[in-house]
Amino acid sequence: MEATVGMHTNGHKGDFYIEANGQQQALMTFVMAGEQQMIIDHTEVNSGNNGKGYGKMMVMAAVDFARNNHIKIVPLCPFAKSVFDKTAEIRDVL
Repeated sequence: MEATVGMHTNGHKGDFYIEANGQQQALMTFVMAGEQQMIIDHTEVNSGNNGKGYGKMMVMAAVDFARNNHIKIVPLCPFAKSVFDKTAEIRDVL
């Protein structure tokens, strides 16, 4: 079964998640700082899913969300920061 990326929001907090085989496989949390800034604060991938690209999929979903909503991302999470460091074409949302 293919992995899909979803998003939940609850007030100024939210998360992106990966669902595969009917279960959540990864999670990346964020908090909104005002209307124009998303702070990514944590990324985790369930055991056994390392190397599947789930973390990067969630970061790319956050980038798409930021572009569509004209907001900036602050990657405080070390994993998310490493994706931005390695991927020049997404730095427009920083």
